[in-house]
Amino acid sequence: MSLLIVGSIALDTIETPFGKVKETLGGSAVYSSIAASYFIKPCIVAVVGEDFPKSYLSLLKRHNIDITGVEVANGKTFRWSGHYLYDLNSAQTIETQLNVFKSFNPKIPQQYKNIKNIFLANIDPELQYHVYKQMLQPEIVACDTMNYWIENKKTQLKRTLKIVDILLINETEARQLAEESNIIKAAKCIHKMGPKTIVIKRGEYGAICSYKDNIFIVPSYPVENVFDPTGAGDSFAGGFMGYVTKVGKFNNKILRKAIILGTVMGSFCVEKFGVKKISSITYEDILQRYKEIKKITHFENL
Repeated sequence: MSLLIVGSIALDTIETPFGKVKETLGGSAVYSSIAASYFIKPCIVAVVGEDFPKSYLSLLKRHNIDITGVEVANGKTFRWSGHYLYDLNSAQTIETQLNVFKSFNPKIPQQYKNIKNIFLANIDPELQYHVYKQMLQPEIVACDTMNYWIENKKTQLKRTLKIVDILLINETEARQLAEESNIIKAAKCIHKMGPKTIVIKRGEYGAICSYKDNIFIVPSYPVENVFDPTGAGDSFAGGFMGYVTKVGKFNNKILRKAIILGTVMGSFCVEKFGVKKISSITYEDILQRYKEIKKITHFENL
């Protein structure tokens, strides 16, 4: 099965206490599609400029990612520059150059329109809704968002959430969207907006999932060498949706496995700058780390 991913492709300049990289491959569509590629064949819709390195497109192709939907527009590729302090929990943006991404209007290729599972990565909620309307009969629609859209386009975001099955969102954004400080109450509030499943990403503290009155809490994988958290949330989403698409069904058991695999993909992402680590692992590496998380979270009944 295929998974449609619509999001950004960027050239990132990132600085952490452990080093710096300039104009490395990044963007929500990139991280999520590479993570998903270990489970299924992703198809991405995004835009790049004429200056986008061909070697980066080749890297995506090597991961069996269908880039038919990647538009090459006149102008420069979207660029983001940021740095992290020692806690690595949030980036401080130095500069954002939207360039061709500013006028991005996703056009879904005809051969993608029958794809059943969709991940609407972090872009304008109006564009997310526009993508949904172009699809024929989607079965699972997952969506990510951010504080900027919650603050500036909340009405449009709420319209999009009505057609979303799974919302992936970080802890701060969940509180902001629900206008509720307690994270469990926030999840219940967001359910009323449309999503049946809510996955709240908590960075180094793991994730919380709310689904059909069930709460599932998973810790993060204990990574010893964290170099760059950029793209970890998108890698989580890609692993999550990649597994859900691979098994072709959705229930509480599948959901829990998907969250663990999302956690695994996020943990690989942070170990090197950009996509360097997540693009160089094997499926066996993923299974091994999955087993390790199962081991460290297991306990016996009383």
